[in-house]
Amino acid sequence: MQFSAGTHFIVRITADDLGRRVSVRTVTESGARGARFTDTVGVLTSWEDGVLSVTRRDGRVVRLNEAAMVAAKVVPPVPARPRGVPAAGAAELTAVGVRGWPAPETERIGDWLARAGDGWTRRANSAVPAVPAATPPDLDRIAAWYAARGLPARLQLGEGQETLAAELDGRGWGADGHTMVRVAALAPLADRAPDERVNVGETLTEEWLRGWPRAGDAPATAARVLAGGPRVLFALVPGDAGDAGAAAVGRCVVDGRWAGYAAMRVDPAHRRTGLATAVMAELARAALVCGASAAYLQVEADNAAAGALYAGLGFVNHHAYHYRTAPAHPGG
Repeated sequence: MQFSAGTHFIVRITADDLGRRVSVRTVTESGARGARFTDTVGVLTSWEDGVLSVTRRDGRVVRLNEAAMVAAKVVPPVPARPRGVPAAGAAELTAVGVRGWPAPETERIGDWLARAGDGWTRRANSAVPAVPAATPPDLDRIAAWYAARGLPARLQLGEGQETLAAELDGRGWGADGHTMVRVAALAPLADRAPDERVNVGETLTEEWLRGWPRAGDAPATAARVLAGGPRVLFALVPGDAGDAGAAAVGRCVVDGRWAGYAAMRVDPAHRRTGLATAVMAELARAALVCGASAAYLQVEADNAAAGALYAGLGFVNHHAYHYRTAPAHPGG
């Protein structure tokens, strides 16, 4: 975005605004044709030695030179919720997500729930807040718990934990798995003609597992996680004769009003045939019968194709989370 050099800006934040959500504009280029600016929105997590740290909602920490700041202000903590989108807090969806992807082993450590599953998927092998407004995690106890299982210490952090994310960033805890939780009303997903290609049942079959190759990385653990949850629905589109696996698979966990989608996959040979939409629609139809009314799913930030599919089906962003993993040899 380009502005004229004569534009008047005002800086309305100070170091006293630590912990508040801010919008900061910095100049990144200046020349005869004008100045170029970058806007950064997030929580102000530090302001020391002329450098501001702003932690964005996806957990990324952006460091800005105070001398480059041309405008800044405090902004509302969360954007308004679009009409028609299921109302829920991040804590509610976090708890539902934990139940919908249950780790084989869990233990409460302070206000955090440590989860372990032989290293299969980050969701099943990370500590997550067990209560709203959780107190800071006991990193030493959590690290020891994971070390006893031969796993790296890993935390799942969401919005409201930007200060913790910035602290861990400074300690060398790497960030990855940047993910957006999206929500939608469930009924519109099922509002289409039934698709006879899709079979929906409550039994995890070998054919379904072959359709989701990632389960082959740890078959026993994968089966326990995938089959766990309050009420699990599996969608399957059989492959053509001679195919090694299914043409498409999907999983949905019904938990009260929520239907949580996960493990969606269409075999490359069957893509662009409407199977992804059909699988989601048939799972929605079955979840409605089970009493659900709202849908949620998680999509990684770099999965543009899945993000576009879900946006087209009415899913909107709810909140972001990411993972922080302890360094192999932590410093003091």
